[in-house]
Amino acid sequence: MAEVVKKIKLQIPAGKATPAPPVGTVLGPAGINLQDFCTKYNDATRDKMGDILPVEISVYEDRSFDFIIKTPPTSFLLKKYAKINKGSTKGSMETVATLTKAQLKEIAEIKLPDLNAYTVEEAMKIVVGTAKNMGIEVEGTEEKQEEVTE
Repeated sequence: MAEVVKKIKLQIPAGKATPAPPVGTVLGPAGINLQDFCTKYNDATRDKMGDILPVEISVYEDRSFDFIIKTPPTSFLLKKYAKINKGSTKGSMETVATLTKAQLKEIAEIKLPDLNAYTVEEAMKIVVGTAKNMGIEVEGTEEKQEEVTE
């Protein structure tokens, strides 16, 4: 098998890859067939239409390639489930939406393969951290307010 000469990471809307920028400008210099990549990517992601999916492309010496499709970014999933366009500009100081425990668990189950966690409960903790930084509260996970005294 040919040796990997380049690894490229992109985030592309599912089923909508085209040879135009940004895909073309990143993959063109790598020397792979853009139309071939777009066709394979679009076929592989057609069922997830509307989601933004990270993809890791391995380019080989002979200009062949293969790719691994990851789960959507946590922030994208949180915005989708909370039905908002963007997170808080003030981080955890401002609440822009609220999610239920069930929604949190769903997001954690989707993200589990790509997270550094072994159980859904651990994945939920990671997702809660991202949600708080985006100004999204999760019902039933009220944080304990601890005052720091110096």
